[in-house]
Amino acid sequence: MILNVSGRTDIVAFYSEWFMNRYHEGFVDVRNPFNPNLVSRINFDNVDAILFCTKNPIPIIKYLKEIEKPIIFYVTLTPYKNDIEPNVPPKGKIIEAIKQISKIIGIDNLYIRYDPILLNSKYNIEYHKKAFQNMCTLLDGYVKQIIVSFVDDYKNVRKNFNVLKLQEFTKEIYKEIGLCFSESAKKHGMTVQTCCEEENLGEYGFKVSDCLSHELAYKITKKTYKTWMARGKKCKCVQMVDIGVYNSCKHFCKYCYANYDEKQVNQNFLNHNPKSSLLIGELKSDDIIKERIM
Repeated sequence: MILNVSGRTDIVAFYSEWFMNRYHEGFVDVRNPFNPNLVSRINFDNVDAILFCTKNPIPIIKYLKEIEKPIIFYVTLTPYKNDIEPNVPPKGKIIEAIKQISKIIGIDNLYIRYDPILLNSKYNIEYHKKAFQNMCTLLDGYVKQIIVSFVDDYKNVRKNFNVLKLQEFTKEIYKEIGLCFSESAKKHGMTVQTCCEEENLGEYGFKVSDCLSHELAYKITKKTYKTWMARGKKCKCVQMVDIGVYNSCKHFCKYCYANYDEKQVNQNFLNHNPKSSLLIGELKSDDIIKERIM
């Protein structure tokens, strides 16, 4: 199986110590959100590769050489200020961390996510074109692959409408993004793609692929996997197992799909124990633990 760390929260940024404790102990437990007394136990002996997804990779860099599993790293790097991303570290520090990761795991296993693109009077199309071009320049030689997505209508997005003040995308804007981003990426030896988007921008030079494609998974693990059906018909990524917990990321990004209750985020953070087998909370005497095998 491929472990997703994580699409539900930023484990790397806030819970790296916990993850490494689980890795060295050999297993991790995940509570079923629909049946709280049911716990899936994942043994690392059954893990073929680990996919790290984060906005702040700095906390885990010191541990990467301890991990004896193939690693794929997705770092989300967006040009927003603290009005949109209140607790994300300065982007210059993230860029330096990306360069370190590239040297450790190799350029082929590292992806940048320029995700999501949102438009308003402050973060307009010209702002994004300049930011994307600057990002490509700074990461030239360290990154070859960039994934782009567009903001979606999540519960948290609606709640923060007065902050985000979103403007709609038009066909002309999609074209402008497609042409400009493709040119910037190509200039620096990079590819750029979307994943699971209505507008894949392939006609403007974008690579048409998936975030974690079957080809990439096979290249890294020499194994084949089912398609991740839980993500919907548009997504063709390989199936993964996510060990995160929603409402537990302290970045508090205003567009986030995984956080929608800041009070619950703070409570979950307080209930985190780095030595627990669960990311949030502890095992209970009436929990039913079943080993997860794929």
